[in-house]
Amino acid sequence: MRAVSPRQEPCFYSTVPPQPVPPLTQTLQGYLRALEPLLPPEELNHTRRMVQEFGRPGGLGQQLQEGLERRARLTKNWVSDLWVQWAYLESRQPLAVHSNPAISLPRRDYNDWRSQLLFASKLIAAVLDFRAKVNNGQLPVEYMRGKPLCMELYPLLFSSSRIPGPKHDYVAHYSNSRRSPTHITVVRNYQFFQLEVYNSDGSRMTESQIHSQLHRIRSQSWKTDKEPMGILTSEHRHTWGEAYNRLLKDKLNQESVQMIETGLFSLCLDSPVMRISDEKYASRKAAQILHGGGTYSNSGNRWFDKTLQFVVGEDGSWGLLYEQATAEGPPIASLLHHIEEYCEMPDPKRAPLVPLPMPKKLYFHIDRDIKRDIEQAKQNLDILINDLDVHVFNFKRFGKELPKKHNLSPNSFIQVALQLSYFRVHSEVCPACDIASQRMFRGGRTEYIRSPTNQALKFILAFDDRTVAREAKLELLREAVDAYSELTAQALRGHGIDRHLLGLKLQAIEEGLSIPKIFMDTAYGLATHWKLRTGQVPTNTDSVMCFGPLVPDGYAVCYNPQADHVHFAVTAFNCCEETNAETMARTLKETLCDLQELLQPTV
Repeated sequence: MRAVSPRQEPCFYSTVPPQPVPPLTQTLQGYLRALEPLLPPEELNHTRRMVQEFGRPGGLGQQLQEGLERRARLTKNWVSDLWVQWAYLESRQPLAVHSNPAISLPRRDYNDWRSQLLFASKLIAAVLDFRAKVNNGQLPVEYMRGKPLCMELYPLLFSSSRIPGPKHDYVAHYSNSRRSPTHITVVRNYQFFQLEVYNSDGSRMTESQIHSQLHRIRSQSWKTDKEPMGILTSEHRHTWGEAYNRLLKDKLNQESVQMIETGLFSLCLDSPVMRISDEKYASRKAAQILHGGGTYSNSGNRWFDKTLQFVVGEDGSWGLLYEQATAEGPPIASLLHHIEEYCEMPDPKRAPLVPLPMPKKLYFHIDRDIKRDIEQAKQNLDILINDLDVHVFNFKRFGKELPKKHNLSPNSFIQVALQLSYFRVHSEVCPACDIASQRMFRGGRTEYIRSPTNQALKFILAFDDRTVAREAKLELLREAVDAYSELTAQALRGHGIDRHLLGLKLQAIEEGLSIPKIFMDTAYGLATHWKLRTGQVPTNTDSVMCFGPLVPDGYAVCYNPQADHVHFAVTAFNCCEETNAETMARTLKETLCDLQELLQPTV
């Protein structure tokens, strides 16, 4: 995801244009081009005939296109709600690992619980300060490539939560209710507390007030002998939906769950991550924020449905976990940037000498059924965690300055390197998705930039061929990188192909038609089986983003390019014999070194 730059202007939503519905012919041509590197010629010809039939004048494609154009005229954004519903709310996979991204930040310089509480109180104050800027319209509007971005996601980050349902979930927003919530939820040793963070006169609590309240919470949560209620939220969505309904039959449980869901955000005070070699510590730390490390570690401190969860460990580790139906990368990056700046400043206010109410512990009534639900969820989460291999590393040979020096886009350069690495491990290329923001449009969310391109395949096939001259390889690399940059530019104009294709498919369902053949074709299944899920962290700090693969036999690769180094997080599932995160990471390092040698030969 590309970084965005703020400019000091009042916050506004209305001046960004509506998201366009791309021309049908353009999308269908782009789809066929995307299939060329992935399919043998006879399959491609079969699909080409199907696509031509779908796109012919007066045909089904045109009818569905008109439906989308009508939708665009009548709604704020023709695709965002469809996408959120289809990709997130209707997905039945667990939010842990499969969906919620984690961001692990550079370790703070402490290793004890006193400093943990000091930093946690500073962090809470920083987030409240950010929220005040959002509410007062003081947040500078962000720009990308000179265009203003839609800022409407920001107010939705606070006091929101996903609610499980039998067929699909929904998102509940409480910040615009009549009495906006004034508390956060703090979790320690699997115990949840309601912590009021505003004084009775509406002023924000100072850091020292928050700090003394966190001390009180610590003194009330010594043991981990309580049932880890939060583990329930890591379940398969249908299973959790049923357990949720059982849980809410009891009034005490109802009140406690409501406090968690309505809270501005959650803060997880984690026990230390088991210290191992420095090399493996970065991977362990990222995994810890992503899923809590297991039921015997900190997983009971999470409530995965919550839009924002901040994690502060006793060992100096910290980060954030977010739920994607409401939140996404760039707004989260802006929030983190604000936190890091705020944490450098001294505490501005003296604490008023007013007695504070005790933080309220949230209790649950656990009957036999719920006890069984928790035990089942614990087993399933531990299986999922043991199945996920996380490999984080800092590539120090070069950063984004090297490709820039050769007039190559750093993001496109890394994407080509990922395809080459995948090919070296698996002897084939695969469908990969990178994420482009669509916030230059009203209510816009994201679009996929898909690879490989024909140009990337040509370069990959030539790269390890010793009969091809260096100059020819350099030219092919440039063509592959430029082709990816062109796809990126297209997506940023609102002319990507994947959301449009999905929109056409969902439009057919909405009109009560049978699903068009083009979407029942094996080529579409192959093209959307994302074996490489990628994401760029749009921050200027040494943070690492981490999430699980989209498919059982795939990888997820997140990267954060800085000037002279790049942070990578590679994940894969152990249950798949073909994929291995460590092998992929090692190959990626070698590939990047080989590309550096191509650009700057040492001999």
